[in-house]
Amino acid sequence: MLELQKSPEKLRLLVLATTIGVLILGAIGCSGNASVPEASFDKGDEKRATDKIAEADTLYQGRTDMAKARVAVAALRQAQTADYGNYEAAWKLSRASFYVGDHAANDDERDEMFKQGIEAGKAAVKLQPGKPEGHFWLGANYGGTAAHSTLASLSSVQDIKGEMEAVIKIDEKYQGASAYLGLGRLYLQAPKVLGGDTAKAIEYLQKGVKLSANNSLMRYHLAEAYMDANRDSEALKELDALNVTPPDPEYLPEHKDALAKGQKLRDKIAAQR
Repeated sequence: MLELQKSPEKLRLLVLATTIGVLILGAIGCSGNASVPEASFDKGDEKRATDKIAEADTLYQGRTDMAKARVAVAALRQAQTADYGNYEAAWKLSRASFYVGDHAANDDERDEMFKQGIEAGKAAVKLQPGKPEGHFWLGANYGGTAAHSTLASLSSVQDIKGEMEAVIKIDEKYQGASAYLGLGRLYLQAPKVLGGDTAKAIEYLQKGVKLSANNSLMRYHLAEAYMDANRDSEALKELDALNVTPPDPEYLPEHKDALAKGQKLRDKIAAQR
């Protein structure tokens, strides 16, 4: 100690060495904390998500029973909660939510389902922007909301258009070319001040029918557009074609919906004559 007091240089060296030692030990400690094994991060419960998606798929096949459709939505919520990064869970939740919302008997359930469908669709698009499913069902839920809300329709026209155009760029035949159905319905139902245009609606729906002749809803809405354009004879021809269209086995509920709507449209045309 006396030696250090007599030699200021040696004292400075000792302090410097001690400081460097502390810094090295601190760096080692920090490095040890940062080097967490990859397996310790929570990647989600992939098995539970997969099981719930499989359960929902079976339920969705029986979606004409609304109880099964609602349970499918619940199962897909659980799948998404178990593994939020699961693209399949996200887009299928958006799809099932749209179906329930589109067939809901009360406004509260309808609005809640479309809201959930939009959120799930956005999640799907974020996870896989280069795939069509998320874009399509996001656009479909935007459309469902806009069909029942003037305020929503003001903000949703460009959203719907953007998502359906994205689907066409990725795979125009996806879901039986239904992106053309989405655009056709948009131009048919939107007020003219927001871009509504029956001629454009007919153009898109005709393209869709050419790409997917057995898309029953596409044929129905094309007939609807023809009637809106006072082309009743062409509307009736399209309804006749709808009645003999062989349904896609995966879309029997939608085919039945199209046939029921088609008959109502036929009756409406007959009543106007």
